[in-house]
Amino acid sequence: MPHRDPLYRRHRFPAEIIAHAVWLYFRFPLSLRMVEDLLAARGIIVSHQTIRQWAEKFGRTFANEIRRRSSGRLGDKWYLDEAVVSIRGKKHWLWRAVDQDGFVLEVLVQSRRNAKAAKRLMRKLLKSQGRAPRVL
Repeated sequence: MPHRDPLYRRHRFPAEIIAHAVWLYFRFPLSLRMVEDLLAARGIIVSHQTIRQWAEKFGRTFANEIRRRSSGRLGDKWYLDEAVVSIRGKKHWLWRAVDQDGFVLEVLVQSRRNAKAAKRLMRKLLKSQGRAPRVL
């Protein structure tokens, strides 16, 4: 009998299927039912409740692994995104510093649009990273 990871012990599905389902759920803006449909298209019949339980159990482990792998290896292109979000019915501005791989470096939410604060965010980020990106 092949050796199984103790993390996946007593699960009916193989570790690869569980990992793929959790990855789909967290990587893309998909609902549990959409992930269920994507897996069903591949012939894997899993309920959305099972996917939710997998996400609760394995999500933190996957996130820690991704964070561990990406630490110290940020991309050399950084972008500053601005978006308007509604929080409790009021407009807020969301500023995100993102590298070329989509890894979020820093987030700032403001009740009014303030470009000066966004520049402060980038200066703070540059100071904390210790090195400047090739493209900003």
